[in-house]
Amino acid sequence: MQEHIFIIAEAGVNHNGDIGLAKKLVDAAAEAKADAVKFQTFIGTNCVSAGAEKASYQKETVGEAGSQLDMIRKLELTFDEFRELKAYCEEKKILFLSTAFDLDSARFLHEIGVAAYKIPSGEITNYPLLKTIGAFGGRVILSTGMSEPEEIGRALEVLRQSGTADISLLHCNTQYPTPMQDVNLRAMEQMREMFRVPVGYSDHTLGIEVPIAAAALGAAIIEKHFTLDRDMEGPDHRASLEPDELKQMVASIRNIEAAMGDGHKRVTASERENLVIVRKSIVAGVSIRKGEVFTEDNLAVKRPGSGISPMRWNEILGRTADRDYEADDLIEVQL
Repeated sequence: MQEHIFIIAEAGVNHNGDIGLAKKLVDAAAEAKADAVKFQTFIGTNCVSAGAEKASYQKETVGEAGSQLDMIRKLELTFDEFRELKAYCEEKKILFLSTAFDLDSARFLHEIGVAAYKIPSGEITNYPLLKTIGAFGGRVILSTGMSEPEEIGRALEVLRQSGTADISLLHCNTQYPTPMQDVNLRAMEQMREMFRVPVGYSDHTLGIEVPIAAAALGAAIIEKHFTLDRDMEGPDHRASLEPDELKQMVASIRNIEAAMGDGHKRVTASERENLVIVRKSIVAGVSIRKGEVFTEDNLAVKRPGSGISPMRWNEILGRTADRDYEADDLIEVQL
């Protein structure tokens, strides 16, 4: 059977720095039946220089005025708020995850006992962060947007040498939204073969069809941004799902998960009842009298399939009828 696909509802910074809004995002993720809801933990001044520019998509969503640091400082939650948020997730029976963007945040998440350490695409070359998280020895989920295979390999090496062995990779494209022609879902196959670790997919396309396709291609993890309202102000809302769409995505992935099966072709329990109804048997095509020889002219193949299989047609031809048959009667011969 297809293993359980771990679905991460990526709240990210779509709480806009408001713990109340963050809790509503937890509610929406739990209602959608995602496995985990993930936030982003950072201290703005620890990870962004004062003069760093915003990305193009960020300028489009929040305007060109102000620096990247100005923008993300409005999106911070305090460590105490994250403690409160983790407790709220436990209350709602959904796993709390958060991405650390700096060393202090990584150490904090370790302190509160996060179940897995998510490393975002932009940190795949951040040696100090990789080394620190690797030394925690816990489960690591590493996004690989904007990276070449050699960079992924080096990041894995740092993590392993630092002390962690449980690592999953997420294929990813970091453009918000990602153009369809740049998704390249089949890269997951190369990553699985090359790195021999579980591979999933972090999606930034519009809609839900691509993560569903990723599930069909064997993604072990699916991560997708969501928001309460795409019209809210903030850098990531427009490329996020709304709650009903998140719910639909989760349900669709679960359907795909069930539909993948174990890869062994067989008659299933649900279709077995149709076998007799839909298949055919050898029947009398016309009235046949006892003693007549069965020929292609007096036999036919018709439903139901409760008689002799037409695959034994040549074994019936030339035999003699041992009783009278009316048209459509099942032929009965000792074989």
